[in-house]
Amino acid sequence: MEETAYRLELEALELGPGSRAVSIELLESGTREPVIGPDAAGIWAATLPALAGPEPWVLDFFAHIARVREYCREKGIAFREPTPRTLVIQPPPARQLSSFLQRFSAERFGIRAGGPAEAGDAALEGQLAARGIDAYDDAYRNYLFCIVCDLESGSLTVLSDRLWASELIRRIRPSLKDLGVEVTRPS
Repeated sequence: MEETAYRLELEALELGPGSRAVSIELLESGTREPVIGPDAAGIWAATLPALAGPEPWVLDFFAHIARVREYCREKGIAFREPTPRTLVIQPPPARQLSSFLQRFSAERFGIRAGGPAEAGDAALEGQLAARGIDAYDDAYRNYLFCIVCDLESGSLTVLSDRLWASELIRRIRPSLKDLGVEVTRPS
């Protein structure tokens, strides 16, 4: 069997009564070191569309948005600005998504799939401007999922009432099979 360079670990999280989440960590095989940089960006760019499946999804930025806005304009990436402190970005094609994720890997941002993600959600988008990623705490139930992205630490936190760790693994595995990534639960 071919040895893998990376491991994507998925584990259910306890966030309290009535809240469900799954932690996803991208690690170097044989270590607990997070994977960052170009390789990580390529893996996340393959993972995110696989998580959403056929559902529409968007990226939410609520800090340092001037840099993000300018980058999107330069690269022709579609976005809207529902509040002066919130950008909602349509996911670019895979190659461009990888570059985007690498460029903004130090930023904390969110992703929403399903529900009103594509059409807009004025209440949530206003809360993102005011509360940042904490706005997802209650809103995630209106979506297939909301994700807290902390790529600088090599991790995602998926908030979902509909997707368990086993379903996320099933969705992700095929997209990473040719990238040297083992998709598993922690041992």
